[in-house]
Amino acid sequence: MTTRRVRRRTCREKGKGKEVVEEEGRVVEEGRSLRGCVAAEDGDGGREEVGGEGVDWTLLPDDTALQLFARLSYRDRASLGATCRTWRALGSSPCLWSALDLRPHRCDAQVASSLASRCGGLRRLRLRGHEAAAAVASCLRARDLREVVADGCRGLTDATLAVLAARHEALESLQIGPDPLEHVSSDALHHVALCCSRLRRLRLSGLREATADAIGALARHCPHLEDVAFLDCVVVDESALGDIHSLRFLSVAGCLNMKWATASASWAQLPSLVAVDVSRTDVSPNAISRLISHSKTLELICAVNCKSVEEEQAHDPAVFRNSKGKLVLTITSDIFKSIASLFPGKAVKEHGVFNECNWRDKNKVLGHMMSWLEWILSQSLLRIAESNPYGMDEFWLQQGTSMLLSLVKSSQEDVQERAATTIATYVVIDDETANVDAARSEAVMRDGGIPLLLDLARCSRVSAQSEAAKAIANLSVNAKVAKVVADEGGITIFTNLAKSTNRLVAEEAAGGLWNLSVGEEHKASIAAAGGIKALVDLIFRWPAGTDGVLERAAGALANLAADDKCSLEVAKAGGVHALVTLARSCKLEGVLEQAARALANLAAHGDNNNNNAAVGQEAGALEALVQLTCSQNEGVRQEAAGALWNLSFDDRNREAIAAAGGVQALVSLAQECLNASEGLQERAAGALWGLSVSESNSIAIGQEGGVAPLLTMAQSDAEDVHETAAGALWNLAFYSSNALRIVEEGGVPILVHLCSSSGSKMARFMSALALAYMFDRRMDEVAIVGTSSEGSSKGATVEGARRMALKHIQLFVLTFSDPQVFSTAAASSAPAALSQVAEAVFIQEAGHLRCSGAEIGRFVAMLRNPTSVLRACAAFALLQFTIPGGRHAVHHAGLLQKAGAARVLRAAAAATSASIEAKVFARIVLRNLEHHQAGTSI
Repeated sequence: MTTRRVRRRTCREKGKGKEVVEEEGRVVEEGRSLRGCVAAEDGDGGREEVGGEGVDWTLLPDDTALQLFARLSYRDRASLGATCRTWRALGSSPCLWSALDLRPHRCDAQVASSLASRCGGLRRLRLRGHEAAAAVASCLRARDLREVVADGCRGLTDATLAVLAARHEALESLQIGPDPLEHVSSDALHHVALCCSRLRRLRLSGLREATADAIGALARHCPHLEDVAFLDCVVVDESALGDIHSLRFLSVAGCLNMKWATASASWAQLPSLVAVDVSRTDVSPNAISRLISHSKTLELICAVNCKSVEEEQAHDPAVFRNSKGKLVLTITSDIFKSIASLFPGKAVKEHGVFNECNWRDKNKVLGHMMSWLEWILSQSLLRIAESNPYGMDEFWLQQGTSMLLSLVKSSQEDVQERAATTIATYVVIDDETANVDAARSEAVMRDGGIPLLLDLARCSRVSAQSEAAKAIANLSVNAKVAKVVADEGGITIFTNLAKSTNRLVAEEAAGGLWNLSVGEEHKASIAAAGGIKALVDLIFRWPAGTDGVLERAAGALANLAADDKCSLEVAKAGGVHALVTLARSCKLEGVLEQAARALANLAAHGDNNNNNAAVGQEAGALEALVQLTCSQNEGVRQEAAGALWNLSFDDRNREAIAAAGGVQALVSLAQECLNASEGLQERAAGALWGLSVSESNSIAIGQEGGVAPLLTMAQSDAEDVHETAAGALWNLAFYSSNALRIVEEGGVPILVHLCSSSGSKMARFMSALALAYMFDRRMDEVAIVGTSSEGSSKGATVEGARRMALKHIQLFVLTFSDPQVFSTAAASSAPAALSQVAEAVFIQEAGHLRCSGAEIGRFVAMLRNPTSVLRACAAFALLQFTIPGGRHAVHHAGLLQKAGAARVLRAAAAATSASIEAKVFARIVLRNLEHHQAGTSI
């Protein structure tokens, strides 16, 4: 059983450089770890024994050491700087603290305070979450801070934003999004305008309102403000924006309550306006035409995913042809070709326009516009991918995918990461069913996206690693893409990322291994790369509350455990203990489902390794799985029942499951799941089938009320369900009390129907055997217990059922009989004739059935039964169980020899009253016994 997982965007961010992977609190670069730098300040903190020689890391040249520090997260940078005097000075170098990314780790007031002494020269700050923003605002006090980029700040308040602005008056760029700022009002905007007079860029998402008063304050107090983006805001005063005369770049993408006549008239008068973004709005074609006609400075209008504009272009493709040199970018236009026209007289590859290097230096205005265009397109493409509007396939396949891959190469980190997030999102059709769009995912592959994303996942920025890993993981749901990912080294990259100390990176890496492990051809490669050990370690490393990483790690291990060799590696790496720990202690349903599935797969290789026994012997394993069958979540119940089914094949586990309350729990599950999924019904019936092998369990199942739900499941239209129910009923029918219950519950017509009508040979076979058990006269004594009238009534009922059963058992056996072939076999002593019959009647799946000595003895006794139908049925069954090459044929042959069956078989083969089928079947069984006794092949 294998599954895969996909994930849409969850607003998490993430870069480029030599591969550096954070592992267990230390840094591993190119396979070598830095250890030893943990001594006290005055000690020999920088020495390490390498190859028998002392290496003093503090003797590294300062430039080299600074490069090392620069590649660390702020936590590791501070820790390494505290190890010795030499590195304390280097670790405090202002160049290391001019830019700070607080997103990979939790930032609170204590962390911000501890960083304050180092951040006097901090210029650029990235953070995640309103708690981090509040901590920075109150504790950091980096007076020279110029740029703040924040995400995940849905809970940000006016007070926090006002304090942040008041204590960092040198701010030139403030960017908060893409989560909506639902608790931020125009009052906070007013405070930002008053405090941050140097502001050049202001980009905010999801404001409730941007009033005329607030925007007017920005116009009056921020004379250098040239880039404003109010994205997905409820209300924006479009007229007031026309008062910010310094504006060069304006975006109101996603704002749906704009007065476009007012906006176009007001913005056309802006003296410096170069580019406008009205994507994802209801802007009218007339408003765009007015901007084209009346603005003297405007060069670019981006109107991506604007329904009115697209409809007008469909009606009149030349609607914006007379644009006076101004570009209008829409989904229906060739965006690459349009942008390439910005480079007159220069040969530019259309799909490479975003990645041209020369224009940034030679034409700063064009460079700023291209950087702005990358940013606003990355925003809009992500929002479009999240909403997944109808009719976008042509855009994504013709230019959207190429555009995203170009943006992945951007020099702007947030653009790079957002493009990777968009790829992860737009390929997903349905989160629940783990479906991805084949055409879109293969378009990414064809355009060279896999190596590009893998390079991004290898970089040193944790946020980029997370988003790139998510994109590759989702793409890998497609088997063709998964092969390319594996061929390009993706398995090793995911394995390394799974060792990250950052939870988000480890989570996405585990998801990638989960999806890749679906492919049988990738399982061994994951094991060889150390992926199994990395996944097991993840379970122990993260607390029970981190459902994402635990579910993905357990899901990947479940897929890997389905492979015989990999299941051994999972056990060797401590996987049994890890998974049982989850099953016992975790409360998260997704994690429990995957842990139970993994244990089920580990226990599925009972004949090839001892994992089945190992799971049963792990403290609390069986009790936990029994408890999980009572879960409110159907998936958890299904996988727990499947695990108990597999575990019940081991004799010790079978009795331990019963001792842990398994009989009662599984009977209750069978009673409750009759309207549930076929998978749950099959596993519930299968677990009861496995438990019912022992006499005490079988009788207990009957006493607990297990017969009725099994009979209901035996009427299912799904072959897997009614086949498994037939197996359980066959086991139960071995005991007379259960056999009578089956009769009294109306089971005979149900078994007769299965025996004659099921499309599964196994279901028909086991139904016939159950009927044979019930009517070989052992039930008669139980049926007549009670008063004489009750006994007569029961006897009449049983006798009528017996006639019906014997008739259909005979019809079942005859379906395997060819009169001409059987006559030839009966008259001939040549082995070939018997072999021909054996091959024709053999039921392949029956070779997996394993009977006890009591069951074999019962079939031998049935060979002496006065009813010829039962003799033929018994011989047919013994033929199935002893066919050479069958999984348990040697076991069954040994039991027959101990029971002295050869003499009984010879008598059955020679009996004048026996049917020709009984005679031929008995002779084949004798031949099988001779084969097994001789130990030679035929």
